[in-house]
Amino acid sequence: MSHTSQQVLAELAIDTDLLTETNCALCGCRERRLEFREGPFAIYTCSDCHLTYTSPRLSQSDLVREIYGESYWRSPAARERGYTDYLGDHQLILRTCRRRADLVENHTCAPGRVLDVGCAAGFFLQVMAERGWDAHGLEPSAAIRPQAEERLGTERIHGGFLKGSPFEPASFDLITLWDVLEHIPDPLAALRRIHTLLAPGGVLILETQNVRSLTASVLGRRWHHYKLAEHLFHFHPGTIRQALEQTGFSVHHNHARQAGKYVDLDFALERSKRVMPALGWLLSPLRALGNPVLYVNLFDEMIVVARHQEELPVDFIPQPVGAC
Repeated sequence: MSHTSQQVLAELAIDTDLLTETNCALCGCRERRLEFREGPFAIYTCSDCHLTYTSPRLSQSDLVREIYGESYWRSPAARERGYTDYLGDHQLILRTCRRRADLVENHTCAPGRVLDVGCAAGFFLQVMAERGWDAHGLEPSAAIRPQAEERLGTERIHGGFLKGSPFEPASFDLITLWDVLEHIPDPLAALRRIHTLLAPGGVLILETQNVRSLTASVLGRRWHHYKLAEHLFHFHPGTIRQALEQTGFSVHHNHARQAGKYVDLDFALERSKRVMPALGWLLSPLRALGNPVLYVNLFDEMIVVARHQEELPVDFIPQPVGAC
């Protein structure tokens, strides 16, 4: 285990008794291939459906308590957990959110009712509200939720999880999850709940990592999305399609070109030093310009556009745990 990983685990003070071994959440299969280990965590790929996942891991309630506190949003070790300064980067995040909103509007009709799951400080919802959408958010982290409440109003932002959320069935035209699904211990249950909340023909748009991207393949275990305590799943186009079709959605688009983010040069240099030193060498001449903003796309994430099907597939319930 790296010194940084040891430092983060010590800072989190994770009780290893809280960690639970799991099988594949997509098909229930016990058979799996070990990719690598880091401390108490391991990355496996399912032998049946080829979903890549972390085991052991924390439960959903333990994740919120142990991981997503104040230090997650301003983390001293953002390579391993959380963000360097989430609120401090709000202008960059807003620019990314406006780009996301442009993509959303290419796949939806007139503004309707939108739910952003894992809305954090509400930046995406702020942009959508400015464009005429009836914007609502769900955020389990009490450390960041007040920021969203301040932007949108307490009546529009809810705590807790999808399961047990107060929304009426078929009450949203659009539901979004931006870099969220990989954090949820039971992604199929989350997607089934989203299916219930979407109106017939409604649109689901989610962004998540692509473990079969060229960037992930080249970097291996140094890939920056291997944050083992928080990123529980690493989908690829095949497994995300399977998860969506299994829970009542039809996949219409899978975008990689629009899945970049706005960052400043400081962030790009810090990240490249850890995972791709040659890129840092190429970027370093930009120092002469100060700390410029860059649009960075490593093509290792995907934005998936899916549509609600009125009839759930007959086999949408996953196989029993240990089915293979």
